[in-house]
Amino acid sequence: MKILTHICRVLVGVLFIISGLIKLNDPMGFSFKLEEYFGAGVLNIEFLIPFALAIAVFVVIFEVLLGVMLLVGFKSRFTTWSLLLMIVFFTFLTFYSAYFNKVTDCGCFGDALKLTPWQSFTKDVVLLVLIIILFFNKNLIKPITKPEVINTVVLASFVFCGWFGYYVLNHLPVKDFRAYKVGTNIQKGMEVPEGAPKSEYEMVFVYKVNGVDTEFTDKELDKIPADAEFVDRMDKLVKEGYVPPIHDFSLERDGVDHTAELLEDPKVILLISYNLDKASDDGLAKLNDFAKKAGERGYKVVGATASDETVIADKTANFNLNFDYMFCDATALKTIIRANPGIVVLNYGTIVQKAHWNDIDEVSLP
Repeated sequence: MKILTHICRVLVGVLFIISGLIKLNDPMGFSFKLEEYFGAGVLNIEFLIPFALAIAVFVVIFEVLLGVMLLVGFKSRFTTWSLLLMIVFFTFLTFYSAYFNKVTDCGCFGDALKLTPWQSFTKDVVLLVLIIILFFNKNLIKPITKPEVINTVVLASFVFCGWFGYYVLNHLPVKDFRAYKVGTNIQKGMEVPEGAPKSEYEMVFVYKVNGVDTEFTDKELDKIPADAEFVDRMDKLVKEGYVPPIHDFSLERDGVDHTAELLEDPKVILLISYNLDKASDDGLAKLNDFAKKAGERGYKVVGATASDETVIADKTANFNLNFDYMFCDATALKTIIRANPGIVVLNYGTIVQKAHWNDIDEVSLP
């Protein structure tokens, strides 16, 4: 049992550190995932949405620390209890997501590794088993060195995590795992390879049977009672086909799609704010001078947001913004850059630079 406990200790500790550091590299992305879970359609605890980022930072730092604490043998009782409570909660969450098909990606490993809901649940079940073994054998988890050294390691880990989280929130993730990383050509990212599998759908008819909306596929029409009342017809996804890495990017203004035009231009700068109401005032205040400077150097400067025209007009007037905003899907904008506002430089549709508004003075404009 001692050997099994040590194996579990190493596996759980390393996995928690890796998983936590990947999410700590992009806490903003993890907070977006938490907002999905907190939403009305999932856990219906919307009062927590404003605190999603703070919760995300706390969870990922605690996750890393638990991994370190387990490996070095720091307060084994507290560590194993914390690991057990955390994995029980996340196992419930991933099961709920998988069974009810609520959140299609748990965000366990950020954008570095995508898991289906059932894969996430299976991973958590395996971890739960390993942590239960540790929990009932906590007396075998001994410190690996002197207490003062262990305390120093845990404290140093906490300080590093705090600094790292602060850095990426005020700049950008150190490692970009998303589809819009620097060097990506957006047009190619939207292409569907020849022969790629297509999504399969089946027709579903909804009829009111004895006062209850009941679904029937097109192969079950003979089972519909004669007195049933037709309600709706829809296409239901049976098997998802190939989805290109970039599938929701478009830029529109006044109902006109300008996507192709902008992606064929050699010098384009996108000033991105997925939500202008949540954009940093300090960041917005820096955009005017930057846009003017970029325009003088031949760049086409365009704002991109999912906010409505009223908000755009209000922010444009308040900050004297000298460029036009185009509409883009909020999820796409959140994925493109983890800054609000953020700067993206395009060359014929290829992303050549990305910057947080804090680093706007470092953007190169050749």
